[in-house]
Amino acid sequence: MTTWKPIIAGVDASAESAWAASFAWQLARRARTECRLVHGTTQVSDIPKFLHHEELDLDELIDHLTVRARKALEHALRGNVPPGALATLEVRLDKPIWALKHAIEAHHAGLLVLGGKHHLGLARWVGGSTAHHAARTLDVPVMVTGAARRSVARVLAAVDLSHAANEVLDQARRIAKVFEAELRVLHAIEPITMITELPLGVDHREYERKATEAFDSLLTAACIGEVPRRVTRMADPVHAITDVTKEWMADIVVIGSHGKNWVDRVLIGSTTERLLNKLPTSLLVVPVGATTARARAAHSAGRASASTV
Repeated sequence: MTTWKPIIAGVDASAESAWAASFAWQLARRARTECRLVHGTTQVSDIPKFLHHEELDLDELIDHLTVRARKALEHALRGNVPPGALATLEVRLDKPIWALKHAIEAHHAGLLVLGGKHHLGLARWVGGSTAHHAARTLDVPVMVTGAARRSVARVLAAVDLSHAANEVLDQARRIAKVFEAELRVLHAIEPITMITELPLGVDHREYERKATEAFDSLLTAACIGEVPRRVTRMADPVHAITDVTKEWMADIVVIGSHGKNWVDRVLIGSTTERLLNKLPTSLLVVPVGATTARARAAHSAGRASASTV
């Protein structure tokens, strides 16, 4: 059985944060791993330099403000998370995203859990949200929790035909196994009109058939033992994932983040960004880094085989 690495839950004084902390603690107990609550604040670290006078002990001031921040968090979280979780609370003197990054490194964590807050439009890019920033920049999977639920019964993994599929499936299987939940795998077949690289006159039915066959082959090769139920939709990924999530009432959706460049994300938004804003359910974003030469070769060989069919 694969061993789970520690889990970090980023917390503040919001209701969304309290639910995220509770979920992270529940997941950690099921996975038999450690969970730590982490809060980052710049209100403590950004004390103006002019306060540093001879008659003022700056270290004591920082300690005082840190204790005050901890008490406020404990008050907000008490009753929503077990006492044992509060005992792990760390207040780090840094911007939230950096505090979380440093905590992940310090504890060798394998998952970050955050409460879902939907920042829309220009406000997200000017002020940002920790969830969006984490999903864009961190090298560990990021779970952004949706509405509070009593249990996790359905996990939906959304995969494409790239090397990312195996990583997404691995994470989805782990989550489903821990919660003893049903797993389904979705592949969105983008309509030909949205794919400018394809030549004109392509047969729509043949295109859909080959895409479905490639998806079936990928899933069969990736799964050992029972193959989860598969679902295909002819639609762009965001609409396909959103529709199937609502129809099936999925509790967690697992997707891969391919790391499009920053300009692309600001101007047009990636699938990950759009789903973070749109989905009411919990979203697990799996970062897909640079692949090994072996993975690339296998993927290229698979594509070559498919083209000869």
